[in-house]
Amino acid sequence: MPDYDEIYQEGATPWEIGGPQPALAEVMTRGASVLDLGCGTGELAISLARRGHQVTAVDISSVAIERARTKAFAAAVTVDFRVCDVIELAMDPFDIVFDSGLLHSLHRWGGVEGYLALLPTLLVPGGSLFVLAIGVEADQGWGVTEDYLRSVFTAPDWTNTKVMPAEVAAFWNGDHIRLPGYLTSTTRT
Repeated sequence: MPDYDEIYQEGATPWEIGGPQPALAEVMTRGASVLDLGCGTGELAISLARRGHQVTAVDISSVAIERARTKAFAAAVTVDFRVCDVIELAMDPFDIVFDSGLLHSLHRWGGVEGYLALLPTLLVPGGSLFVLAIGVEADQGWGVTEDYLRSVFTAPDWTNTKVMPAEVAAFWNGDHIRLPGYLTSTTRT
């Protein structure tokens, strides 16, 4: 697994686009308590807090979390930012959980099985999970498939799973790019 503190210090963060992923904009208005997994510098978490949600956001990078705290302070919103490895996360369940790029990273670098086992414990029964992931169609040498997403979000833990094509925005070598991916929405049974 890469050293994310080093990546943030070097500024090699194509997922930092100056706001939340556009594909998540339509699903940001429901629920009260929200968990943002792999929050990076906090764009999604801050947007959710602006909408009145009680937000907890976690990332493995202390550099990213420090930047997120600075952004939240400047935006005059409250977000509970925490540095932690999501695989070791133990928290009371939330109404909504967002994953904007974490699943495909764990799928690529390892730890995805433990992560998938953890996800149902982070949601109240009937809670919603939204996962935005880059697809193999992006031709990056990694990514997830629609079939994979459908296979991991099934009963007995999940119901009403929908996997829809979506674009994942990135900023790379000075250019804004759009990569093919998937937005998965599902409900904890």
